[in-house]
Amino acid sequence: MIHGSWRALAWIGIAELCALSLWFSASVIAPELIQAWKLNSSAEAWLSASVPIGFVLGAFISSYFGIADRFNPRKVLAVSAFLGALLNISLILVDHAFFGILLRILTGVSLAGVYPVAVKILSQWFPKKRGLAMGILIASLTLGSSLPHFIVMFFSSLNWQFVIICSSILALLAAIIVNWVVEDAPVKTKKLPFSFQLIKKVVANKPVMLANYGYFGHMWELYAMWTWFPIFLTASFTSYSPGISPWFIALSSFVTIGIAGGMGCVIGGVVSDKIGRANLTIISMLISGICCILIGFTFGESIWFTLILSIIWGMSVIADSAQFSAAVSEVAEVEYVGTALTFQMCIGFLITIFSINLVPIIQRVIGWEWVFACLAIGPILGIVSMIRYKQHELNQVKAAAGYYK
Repeated sequence: MIHGSWRALAWIGIAELCALSLWFSASVIAPELIQAWKLNSSAEAWLSASVPIGFVLGAFISSYFGIADRFNPRKVLAVSAFLGALLNISLILVDHAFFGILLRILTGVSLAGVYPVAVKILSQWFPKKRGLAMGILIASLTLGSSLPHFIVMFFSSLNWQFVIICSSILALLAAIIVNWVVEDAPVKTKKLPFSFQLIKKVVANKPVMLANYGYFGHMWELYAMWTWFPIFLTASFTSYSPGISPWFIALSSFVTIGIAGGMGCVIGGVVSDKIGRANLTIISMLISGICCILIGFTFGESIWFTLILSIIWGMSVIADSAQFSAAVSEVAEVEYVGTALTFQMCIGFLITIFSINLVPIIQRVIGWEWVFACLAIGPILGIVSMIRYKQHELNQVKAAAGYYK
């Protein structure tokens, strides 16, 4: 069982890494798409928000109908990755902004069947001590999300279609792995018929919602940082050294988001199993919140000073992500854990749409030096929520020990 669970984790992690390359596959080639599709400023905003919008729609539909609980989650993940690959590669056939953005929204819908469902599958393989396992899974997601930066770094001389083709092939590989290599967890789960009560049960579960509120604060910061940080680095590095190589900027973005983020996920998973989910999330959000405020002071300053703080931010901003999902998978009733996880991500990614689009608006007013400070609101509110979650856990332990009559 133990050997099988880690083998499943390895294959699911590889599949997640490949499939999540779809997320930023168009973002890293946005300048080329803007030119090819003749996008105006309004359409550009839609392009940046298209995948999160699609993810929210897909997650809402999935959670509303309990798809992750009613069907074999491995099959759901495989089909979703396959559809995502088809939708993504269709971009190379499009020459109009409307259809391009529509395809990106539908790609986001397909990804709602990849990430949340992978979390559920892993929770079946790791019924206990799943912090490290979840951390490795989110590390794969982080590396996968940053893969387009890696592709651009080495193949910037090729046309933008090459990035799309590469990410589509990776997503197709993910579907193949999940469908033919990954096995179902050796646990029996009750397949519920359709019920309108599933989401109501999630909302009524107090510890689940406290973990959700912490996750919502985390998400306010995370994807806005991932989306705009490469642009911040470009502006900062070229301000300090106008002749700096675009290759070095792409490498810095990949190291900050992908490498440092992946390391943060794994370290966070190990530490959370030792000190508890709540403590890890509080520490992580405290560090990332401080980085939100301090990073602006490095703008246009020493490149290495900026990179050091960037790496710290890249590690801390994602180190807690898996633990919110792990917390929900542990405190939610087993019959609706899939719906609970999908609901959590649905609302969380809805929040990212607002923060992603807020950053450029504020940046035009106060500049890069201060714009990321607005993201610190999320970690602050998340810390408050997780302190309450921790107190609820302590009360439950005391009650079980007979402290309360």
